[in-house]
Amino acid sequence: MKSQIRAETEQKPARKRSPGKAGKKAGADRKPANKKKSAASHPRLGQAVTEHIVEIVSDSGEGAQRCGQSLAAIAARTGLGIWTVEIIPAEIQPPARSVAGASGNRVRLASRRIMNGGDEADLVIAFNEQVLLSRVRANELKPGCIILLESKWRDDPDPEIAESYARVTEELTDSGYRLHEIPLEDECIKFVPDPRRGKNMFALGILCSIYSLDLELAQAQVQFVFRKKDEKIIDINLDLLKAGYGWAEANLDLRYTIASSKPLKPQVVINGSAALALGVVASGMEVCAMYPITPATSTSHYLSDIFEKVGCVVHQAEDEISACAFAIGASYAGKCAVTVTSGPGLSLKQETIGLAVMAEIPLVVVNVQRGGPSTGQPTKAEQGDLLAAIFGGHGDAPKIVLAAATIEDCFYSVITARKIAETFNMVVIVLTDASLATAQQPFPRPRFREEWLAPPVDQSAIPEGAKPYDWDPRTGMAQRFIPGQPNGMHCLTGLAHDRNSRVAYDPDVNQEGIRNRSLKLAAFQRTLKTPPVYGDDEGDLLLVGWGSTKGAIEEAVEHMRADGKAVSSLHLKFLQPMASGIKEVLDRFGKVMTIENNWSDNLDGDLIDEHNRRYSSLALLLRARYLVDIDCWGEARGQPIKPGTIIDVIQKKLQ
Repeated sequence: MKSQIRAETEQKPARKRSPGKAGKKAGADRKPANKKKSAASHPRLGQAVTEHIVEIVSDSGEGAQRCGQSLAAIAARTGLGIWTVEIIPAEIQPPARSVAGASGNRVRLASRRIMNGGDEADLVIAFNEQVLLSRVRANELKPGCIILLESKWRDDPDPEIAESYARVTEELTDSGYRLHEIPLEDECIKFVPDPRRGKNMFALGILCSIYSLDLELAQAQVQFVFRKKDEKIIDINLDLLKAGYGWAEANLDLRYTIASSKPLKPQVVINGSAALALGVVASGMEVCAMYPITPATSTSHYLSDIFEKVGCVVHQAEDEISACAFAIGASYAGKCAVTVTSGPGLSLKQETIGLAVMAEIPLVVVNVQRGGPSTGQPTKAEQGDLLAAIFGGHGDAPKIVLAAATIEDCFYSVITARKIAETFNMVVIVLTDASLATAQQPFPRPRFREEWLAPPVDQSAIPEGAKPYDWDPRTGMAQRFIPGQPNGMHCLTGLAHDRNSRVAYDPDVNQEGIRNRSLKLAAFQRTLKTPPVYGDDEGDLLLVGWGSTKGAIEEAVEHMRADGKAVSSLHLKFLQPMASGIKEVLDRFGKVMTIENNWSDNLDGDLIDEHNRRYSSLALLLRARYLVDIDCWGEARGQPIKPGTIIDVIQKKLQ
């Protein structure tokens, strides 16, 4: 399919279509745009399904992302499990009606809790045929996928556009897709002069009808989305929503029901960026220093809206280096601070991170990973920064590195990171990625706990004779001196120093400082528990992952176990240091393989063999630490890994 459908720019005459051709194709049921039925004469029983994946795609700026986010929120309030994946173009303002400019959202709806975006889509609603082509070519649609396509382009005054539309729609139906042409613009212009600013809410109404979602809940969600707008704008969007719902009821023979169950506890439905921001607030950190960078900026935007209300500060620095230096200064003054960035920003911060390590100042660094290197793919997901987080910078600079695995985990990971940073006076790096940052998921509303916060800043006098770096010989830890404490005055330096914080180049003094900074990593490692195995504790194959791959890996493992295969998985939250007991887990399985969203060489290339193969990041770490023959599989396509893809990998590995 992806090779046979051409882009708008390719010049090929449109083929003539016989009236009955689409109906003769298996699964092809094109519906005329002007078909009219009354809702009363159109009784429909919804087809029961356990899950469905729907995509909304449009040109950038037409609101498809908001439509998807709203659909997910409505479904979650109904009691469905949801997971969203944003479809984001690489350019900020891509050309309209272009394959590369597709923007929108994928929403997976299910009768159970889900933790990934699933495989191919069951239904897609597209505002033009070119953005639809991008999803077809990326193999994101199931065979026989239902397509709802804006019909206005068929009669466009530009003959090239009309020809492109006719050609693409014919090829779609010839390929077995179930195409319905929808008069979105004709219907929306009844309510707004510019249909581009209304199609998304009309489409939302259509989808609420198709998936049997409560219209009152949908109206409440629209009112919430536009709550800061004028009352007239809210009313127009409500009218568009109801019109889309009514149009679908009267014109579409499509209806699905997904069993739902009301959650027993209050839920929140937010994306990873908002979860990180709320985690910063809940942790008690009062300063966030940042410089804008995709996809981390949305976290600081959320914080900017709420942080001042709780007496805190978001500082936008002139660059990434300054942002990190500002956060270190705030932490030195008495309270741990956070700086939020993405891959290129992490690289720029490395020198100042080294200062925090040398001076033993607590600091939390959140790195929302994206595709690289260089500018790479700023809007796409990747897990390419693990080694940079652990080993980045110069010299021996031990840092604690942990990775969030779910939207809920984004919230709690920041709280955990702050507590660790202040307990051990260390830098703690929290890794998330673009997949988690933009995805939505419902989870139980957190209930605030006093122990999340740091105790008040200690301003009591320092005992006479105490040293700023009076390292404990067993743990490497030392009392933290806060500026202003009586008897605590000393000169802070990023140079090699002795216990009194005096610059010292003596070989033994330098060795002593490095040893004690490293000891803190070992002391922290002793507090970690061995992560649990998903599945049986022994078997034929163990998959090991980290970060946002958890949901897809566990779904694939669940599928294979249901098929009688002895497959389990292990997901690591702490990557530096790693918990004790991991080697014993690895040894209980016949084969071990990592699944990662970063690059690794496959052995099927002519030049690649066991001597020159590049391993993925976690596989490299595990092989080096545990001396176990660990295989790896990874991809760096800029997209979340799908469960079905992992199932294929497992099957090949077991063969």
